[in-house]
Amino acid sequence: MINILDKIIEQKRKETEQNKVLFPLALLEKSLHFEGTPVSMKKYLLKEDKTGIIAEFKRKSPSKGDINPYAKVERTTIGYMQSGASGLSVLTDETFFGGKNKDLIEARKFNFCPILRKDFIVDEYQIIEAKSIGADCILLIAAVLTTDEIKQFTKLAHSLGMEVLLEVHDKEELQKNLETDVDLIGVNNRNLKNMEVKIQNSLDLILEIPHEKIAISESGIRSVDDILILKSHGYKGFLMGEFFMTHSRPELACKEFVEELKKKAL
Repeated sequence: MINILDKIIEQKRKETEQNKVLFPLALLEKSLHFEGTPVSMKKYLLKEDKTGIIAEFKRKSPSKGDINPYAKVERTTIGYMQSGASGLSVLTDETFFGGKNKDLIEARKFNFCPILRKDFIVDEYQIIEAKSIGADCILLIAAVLTTDEIKQFTKLAHSLGMEVLLEVHDKEELQKNLETDVDLIGVNNRNLKNMEVKIQNSLDLILEIPHEKIAISESGIRSVDDILILKSHGYKGFLMGEFFMTHSRPELACKEFVEELKKKAL
């Protein structure tokens, strides 16, 4: 099985070096968003009037190919939030996920909720870049970073007012990084090496996550019952993208899902 994650990281390192030349740090720091105050993803996930759903905008994926290449950022993200989502996740990787930095910039323009920049961060430059495009939270993936890098990147993100979601795939990745100062811990139910998805991964790891960290289940959530089960085990956040984005109107799919969730949760 080809290791897709390794291919993504190799490409990401190349892109980042190119961007450092094209868009120097001094230029990023002049962005209108750079002096803004980020919105807390943690607080929104704990709001009683919200669902805990982090609704994701992505056009394609390495495992599925094109998902919804013509989806509109403005309509989709506004619709997500009007439906009751707790926050947004916006893919900014172009090569493998069809995203762009300007997608997050546009989502920021129309939404006051917390926005996660979903990308593969391997360099401090990308954290400065995330702040410059209006992100409130960044994703760090334990599978591609050392514990020292995670600590270093988290410190930088916090100095810029942003929160950090650490993504883990197994018990080893989680335990190795328990001493880091990340704000949220996400358990990815998708194995990034072969793209297999198992919700059981979240259920297996929840007891290992410290109570002071907000636990998020990522990938493969396809039903209201999935969320109710995950909630009953202690998860506060639910990252969902593909399930909504496969519909022609993702925001309407989100609306229907949230309505069903609210009915069953009563």
